[in-house]
Amino acid sequence: MPRIFCIANQKGGVGKTTTTVNLAAGLAQVGQRVLVVDLDPQGNATMGCGVDKRKLEASIYDVLLESATVAEARVRSPAGGFDVLGANRELAGAEVELVGLDRRNERLAAALSPVAAEYDFILIDCPPSLSLLTLNGLCCAHGVIVPMQCEYFALEGLTDLVNTIKQVHANLNPRLQIIGLLRVMFDPRITLQQQVSDQLKSHFGDKVFNAVIPRNVRLAEAPSYGQPGVVFDPSSRGAQAYIAFAREMVDRVKTLR
Repeated sequence: MPRIFCIANQKGGVGKTTTTVNLAAGLAQVGQRVLVVDLDPQGNATMGCGVDKRKLEASIYDVLLESATVAEARVRSPAGGFDVLGANRELAGAEVELVGLDRRNERLAAALSPVAAEYDFILIDCPPSLSLLTLNGLCCAHGVIVPMQCEYFALEGLTDLVNTIKQVHANLNPRLQIIGLLRVMFDPRITLQQQVSDQLKSHFGDKVFNAVIPRNVRLAEAPSYGQPGVVFDPSSRGAQAYIAFAREMVDRVKTLR
């Protein structure tokens, strides 16, 4: 049975897409079968996996509106060694079109069901808002991975996200839980970041992943070459951190209910 995880944070610019793409590539490198689902109309995860969003014959938009299946729409990441269910600008219109449809929150879950057994991990890159697209991700997921910077405003945003997850858990998806918090863009030289990191660990305990992703220019450069950072420069500190995170995820899923 695959583990389906949303990578989500209602705050923008916190490394959700970078985390999705590099975790997928890291998991593939340690022998896992992975599908990345891009639920963001910007299509950044699609491009970061080395897939041209402008040349997609079918996308997540077609899957949600049931004009294509996942098996028909998915493509292979040429560099990452995993499958991608890509997104492009069409997805922005899906918000409006889904409102009047039946099972509007459950369409992604229904679409993934026929192919789920082909994967060990399904990673969903969510947009930075609580929209119908994000709800589709949360309604089919086992849990949420929260990438966050160790800054004051990130703590405020985390409170909102935890409340959202509790509401979805209570009303729509009783298996949904927070899998863990991933500290990203971390600079140990900044005292405030160390303090926020300590606060996270004292409040959330083992929900905070041991892996820490440092601020790393090679990770930022990789998308312009259409490659995950762990493939673009495997020896960089950022790539090594994401490989360590992938191994930690494989271990952590063994302990989940």
